[in-house]
Amino acid sequence: MPFAHSADGTRLYYQSQGQGEALLLLAGQSCDHREWDRIASDFAQSFQVIVWDYRGTGRSDKPEKPAYSTRGFAVDAEAVLDECGVTRAHAYGISMGGRVAQWLAMDHPHRLGALVLGATTPGKRHGISRPASVDKALRSGDVQALLQTAFTPGWIASHRALADTIAAQWQAPLPAHVRRLHYQASEGHDSWDHLHLISAPTLVIHGSDDEVNPVGNAHLLAARIAGAQLLLLPGARHGYAEEMRAAAFSAVRDFLSKHPL
Repeated sequence: MPFAHSADGTRLYYQSQGQGEALLLLAGQSCDHREWDRIASDFAQSFQVIVWDYRGTGRSDKPEKPAYSTRGFAVDAEAVLDECGVTRAHAYGISMGGRVAQWLAMDHPHRLGALVLGATTPGKRHGISRPASVDKALRSGDVQALLQTAFTPGWIASHRALADTIAAQWQAPLPAHVRRLHYQASEGHDSWDHLHLISAPTLVIHGSDDEVNPVGNAHLLAARIAGAQLLLLPGARHGYAEEMRAAAFSAVRDFLSKHPL
């Protein structure tokens, strides 16, 4: 199995598929590379798509120390790019992955082409908070509650098998310390004072009905990052990339195509 090694020796599992300019995909909190299974296959028609397991998830090592952070995950992401022999890549992160992508753009700008920030925030200090009930579901890993929050009832009803597959992925057993450390890493994110450093062409994409990361956060990011484009998907929730897969994929692909490496 292919592994990269971070600076502290942590093994990081990754996969690469497709040919073309490199595109690094960054998953959400406590999720592994499987979150991208269907979407990665879409992008692999035009890009070399790289997906990976954060430390603590999937086949990657699961250390308890040092403390996890979105900034630290960006260092891990650079190690994955190194192992793949990729000097520069586009980056597309969703939810916590969008927070990691922000640090990749701010701390490692020479490694980045275009940046796509999906359903994410600048952090709690200046961001717009989610409802307490949703936060509780995230802390506890209540998969059924998260499923209802991520997708509209109509989509779940008409895509029952896929919804069950996604729920099963989210139910993958994680050590208690990993779930806690991932939650703390995501909640501890604060990029507000550094967002002006992002020089990469940036697309901010968000569902208008997102409760996990309320849509006001998209407006904050787009205003804070010079030249950023903002795309809102009407009626979409946190799982916009699956529920509105065709529209979201087309928008991101077209944006990346306008900003070649």
